Amino acid sequence: MTLAQAHGRDFNIPDERRPLIAHVVREFLPASEGTDAVATLCRQLSRRYRIRVVTCENPASEIAGNRPARDTIDGLEIVRIAGAGNSVYPAALEVFRHIADADLVHVHGVDFCFDALAWGRFLHRRPLVATISGNVRHASRHEEMKKLWFSLVTRRSCKAYSRIACSSEPDHRLFDTIVGNRAASIGSGADVAKFANCAALDARRRIVTIGGLSSEARLDRLLDVMQVLAPRHPDWHLDIIGTPSGVDGQTLEADIRSRGLSRHVSLQASDDHCTIRNTMARASLFASASDSAGSRLAVIEAMSAGLLPVLNSNDTFRALATAHPVLMLTDFSGAQRSAKALEAAFARLVAQGTGIREELLGISRSYAWDKVAERYGALYDKVLPDPERVPICVYGELA
Repeated sequence: MTLAQAHGRDFNIPDERRPLIAHVVREFLPASEGTDAVATLCRQLSRRYRIRVVTCENPASEIAGNRPARDTIDGLEIVRIAGAGNSVYPAALEVFRHIADADLVHVHGVDFCFDALAWGRFLHRRPLVATISGNVRHASRHEEMKKLWFSLVTRRSCKAYSRIACSSEPDHRLFDTIVGNRAASIGSGADVAKFANCAALDARRRIVTIGGLSSEARLDRLLDVMQVLAPRHPDWHLDIIGTPSGVDGQTLEADIRSRGLSRHVSLQASDDHCTIRNTMARASLFASASDSAGSRLAVIEAMSAGLLPVLNSNDTFRALATAHPVLMLTDFSGAQRSAKALEAAFARLVAQGTGIREELLGISRSYAWDKVAERYGALYDKVLPDPERVPICVYGELA
């Protein structure tokens, strides 16, 4: 019987008898944005396991600069270790010391710790699990070097992992070719409650797009589409919601004015949840012309609101639409074609809006964090060692 089978489902088991899962992640709260997903997963898993988060110090962050080496945030044990070198691939050798007593080590992302723990597995002898979330396939900077590193090092590192949890089907297909059935499709978690069922109840020619204001978002293509739609019906409107991430808000506003779209396009440079919810409440459609896999989370949140997504036909969105045929795909490189797709989406809502809405809400619930945590728990069950394992000495510490 495994530790998880013996103790994991009994919430009355004392903390000291629960399996200890060490989560290794390059950055964590409150040092940087973009770490909420790992933090939320850890909070969910802490109902069943003891959790320790091992992360790198971030001296460049004003928030993290005064944080202690050992900390507690939202009940989670945090250990911050030094990482030499650049912030993308920090050499953090201290990680071995802080996983010595763990029953299982869960690495988030492909970086130094992913490789080091794999190549040093005969030293620490801890079972390894990793989560992959698109950063391997979608590398824009130093792309050729990253591809070479993936071929020479990462592929070999993967062999040390008992399970590779993939956040999307394209990731799953890639890692299935490397580790076979040890690659598992877990999916992305999302807070599906914050915008739950808030979209307009009646079909409206109003579109929302959400995400960072970046070149990858291809907002220019959405504006191209609006130049086609606006003359066809005065009710067509696009709400762009997001904070600057390479594209300046003033520059985007100027582009909107120069196209004569001021009455049909609104820009809200905000990530305030109340603002987003109020905007969604006036809309029926969601659109993304993005080339980035990172926009997948916005699609899930849009579905949770009851918005019908019309998505750019990239690898990530094609896989999502294959899993959920209610979603609509188009090639946003063609404005006329994309305008036709949005008009078709509106017509679908007029004809069968209630049924589509219920289907979207049902799909979104499968991405709720408690459901994702259950899938990780099932994955851990297959990997955790026997409770009566022989103690292992690592660097002078008893594991």
